[in-house]
Amino acid sequence: MQTVILFEPSIRSLNMGDYIIANSLEKELKHVLDNRYVVQCATHAPIVTWYQNTRRNPRMCIYDNAKYKFVCGSNLLWKNLMVPRPTWNINFWNSKPYKGCILVGVGTNRSSQKLNLYTKILYKKILSDKFIHSVRDEETKKLVESLGLRAINTGCPTMWQFTPEFCAGIPTKKANRVIFTLTDYCRDLINDQILINTLLKNYGEVYFWVQGVWDMEYFETLENTQTIKVISPSLQEYSKFLSLDDIEYVGTRLHAGMFALQHKKRSIILAVDDRVRTMRQTYKFNTLERKDVLRLEDMIFSDLPSDVSINQEGINTFLSQFDRADL
Repeated sequence: MQTVILFEPSIRSLNMGDYIIANSLEKELKHVLDNRYVVQCATHAPIVTWYQNTRRNPRMCIYDNAKYKFVCGSNLLWKNLMVPRPTWNINFWNSKPYKGCILVGVGTNRSSQKLNLYTKILYKKILSDKFIHSVRDEETKKLVESLGLRAINTGCPTMWQFTPEFCAGIPTKKANRVIFTLTDYCRDLINDQILINTLLKNYGEVYFWVQGVWDMEYFETLENTQTIKVISPSLQEYSKFLSLDDIEYVGTRLHAGMFALQHKKRSIILAVDDRVRTMRQTYKFNTLERKDVLRLEDMIFSDLPSDVSINQEGINTFLSQFDRADL
């Protein structure tokens, strides 16, 4: 049986957003994955140590002989892989299993930096020059093309179902209930407190979803949270609450917003990092800079269509490269 390798970010992740990415990507690649043996590997942890890579291991042939190797979303392409904690845990000594990888909705990290020579050589060593890569934004597209490879800005796989027909079914008017998120690694006590106060003032019921491992700890440092109902950090629980009538999403977590849109709930994403800022240069989801949170109340009561404007032609071009699995 043919094998497909998924290098994906949700394994050993401290962020449920990585599970949202992985869940979406497996749905979008279903025609490729069905009836093939799928091996899932963590991007956050190496497959082998440098020592294991020097010894002959018959099991490693699974990587050499795989039909496809997909690198699944997230902001994995760091521009300096010599730092101690890259999101994609690769180096020259453990890179052999990754040779021929295909990017799917991958983004870059720290866009102000330049790609250093070591990182450039390593990426050229492992990324496929046979297939067109799928990237999340124009910044990442330029990075991949600077390696002499081909890339299409398809956006994140969490967005690929947002056709005009799908988006037309997302409410444009304010709901009575709201579910929100905070970002533990990008704290702003003043503006996040304004966010909470604004939601409590304007919604009948307010829920908080714990997406990151330290989000709850941060939530507990804020005020006026006694009446807010906390939702467990699982996609099942989040999905259950998004299935309620008359509910919408507001928050600082990008993929929590995308998951809400997948459930046809109106979403407002507060930008706290470059991921939202680079993606909104191409795609039209509803965003607001967190530093402008005083404008949130007006936005909540506005008529907000969710016309994401995905690159359907680019998505189709990317997916058409891969053979449908044999039935």
